[in-house]
Amino acid sequence: MSVAVVLGAAVWPGGQPSPTLRRRCLQAAKLFRRGRVSHVICCGGLGQHPPSEAEVMRQICREAGVPDSAILLEDQSRTTLENLANIRALLARLDQPDIVLVTDRYHKWRALMVARHFGFQAQASCSPPSDTSRFRVLKSWLREAPALIYYWWRLRSLDKQSSG
Repeated sequence: MSVAVVLGAAVWPGGQPSPTLRRRCLQAAKLFRRGRVSHVICCGGLGQHPPSEAEVMRQICREAGVPDSAILLEDQSRTTLENLANIRALLARLDQPDIVLVTDRYHKWRALMVARHFGFQAQASCSPPSDTSRFRVLKSWLREAPALIYYWWRLRSLDKQSSG
């Protein structure tokens, strides 16, 4: 069975989840309740506002019906690359299952590229951004294009360093 890996998003002042963070967590909880995943890994360190993204995610997942025994935290990362690098030990404890990346549509291609770089069998699960303005969605897609190119270059550089 697969494991849901919820990729981080902002925590707002007062420890409030951003709409993106809440949406991703609810998507992961839905996958768990439907029996598609056995565990949920919440990824994300301390951003601008405490607590860590992973801790806020855990609370949302609990409230959405995921038991504590099925929630794992990766609370040190600050980037997609770190999210996926840091979950390797957690996945090893679960016998290296396939993963379902829970993110947004605009971010899924970069997340899948990084996951495959680390050798994960990965697919993505994205809920529609129904609570987000069209302007914000467009802005996210426009920001993602250069990030995708940068990550492609960065992963190639890492590959060359490890093989050289």
